[in-house]
Amino acid sequence: MKKPLLLSLGLLLLFWHITVRAQTYTYIPEKPDVTFLQQLSATCKERYTAEIQALPAKNKKDYLELYEERWTGIKERFDGKEIYTGSAAREYLNRVRAEIVRGNPSLKQLTFDCYFSRTAIPNASYIGHGMILFNMGLFSRLRTESEAAFVLCHEIAHCLLRHTENGINNYVVTLNSAEVQAELRKIKGSEYHKKEQLQKLVKGLTFDSRRHSRDHEGQADSMAVELMKHTRFALGGALSALALLDVIDTDSLHTADCLRRFFNAPDYPFQQKWIAKDGGLLGGHARIKDEEMADSLKTHPDCQARIKALEPAVLRAAQPGAGAFIIDSSRFRSLQESFRFEAIEYAYESNKYTRCLFLTLESLDKRPADPYLVTQVGKVLNGLYLAQKAHTLSKVTALPSPDYRANYNLLLQFVQNLYLENIAAINYYYLRQHHPAMSSYAPFHEAYQQSENFFHL
Repeated sequence: MKKPLLLSLGLLLLFWHITVRAQTYTYIPEKPDVTFLQQLSATCKERYTAEIQALPAKNKKDYLELYEERWTGIKERFDGKEIYTGSAAREYLNRVRAEIVRGNPSLKQLTFDCYFSRTAIPNASYIGHGMILFNMGLFSRLRTESEAAFVLCHEIAHCLLRHTENGINNYVVTLNSAEVQAELRKIKGSEYHKKEQLQKLVKGLTFDSRRHSRDHEGQADSMAVELMKHTRFALGGALSALALLDVIDTDSLHTADCLRRFFNAPDYPFQQKWIAKDGGLLGGHARIKDEEMADSLKTHPDCQARIKALEPAVLRAAQPGAGAFIIDSSRFRSLQESFRFEAIEYAYESNKYTRCLFLTLESLDKRPADPYLVTQVGKVLNGLYLAQKAHTLSKVTALPSPDYRANYNLLLQFVQNLYLENIAAINYYYLRQHHPAMSSYAPFHEAYQQSENFFHL
């Protein structure tokens, strides 16, 4: 009788160990500080109001239209809780900012703030009105603080050089020039092909406040190196950051293998038709063959040319005592770790279910037993089930497109290929393999119960 008792105790201890580890390493999302976001939004609104009051009287209507459009985009970021309010992250980023300002006292006259954005897009941006956002999707991929410092210096340079504001000004001046106005009158008076003529004219004039021109990127790079020279951050971070940006759009997940591995249950085997490409217009997943065009569609084009342009200045600079990490390497790593989860949470909160699922599978590929990630798969598939049942799938999913990477397109195709009963069964059998080991984790229990209900409907 002793052996069965000992065996039972051993199994109980093993189950307890697994459960405790699951609870210990489960990520707990940071709740947005709504009051802080409201205060920050109000501060930004004050800056916006001051800027539009200072606009030139000539062509003011055109200026106002563009500034209002930019402010609407900024306000959407506040309303959507995109800006991360975690105090530890804000304190860390402020320390990096302070190091840059300490070495460049002239920046004390510049009004700007730096915050992390919860989006997984590997980018950073100066969005206007003194607001610089450092996307979690980029920060989590960096290797050193000096790379992070270069990214910040680059965006500070955009702010300092007023690239967005100058772009608006150039657009308005060009639009109202005698030559363009004469061309517009000519098109208005023509009898045929007005639309085509307008498209051709507008193609060279369109202003997009979300993007800087390639000339602006080069100027911001040069200014960023000048700013970094006066800090303790190693300038080599500028070149290594750009080298990373050059390949950052490369697929990091083999979707087909991942889907087969996770969604191949003994009682509900994976079916190849779930990932079969539709030969139609949307399912064909056309690829960009022109290399120059492909580079222009990157999140960060021209990186190799930008590296070549910066190398002489970087190599000439003497930086005694400079290092790859000078603020807090431990905090840098811990933020990277949490940001991968936070970006997943933000995608889910924003109802971007296919993006959330892709990000979750990327992390799950390395941590297949992580309770938060397992649960997130369940929550997304439950959401997809409800959306398909309500005929609102298009509101929470993207369709395959040549603009997306191949492995993301395959995930999108997978979602489009599934019937309602497929989603229910895939999710139920996926979650069941983690039950009851994760049942003490409340979010998992809730997701599992919901999937079970859908499966038995």
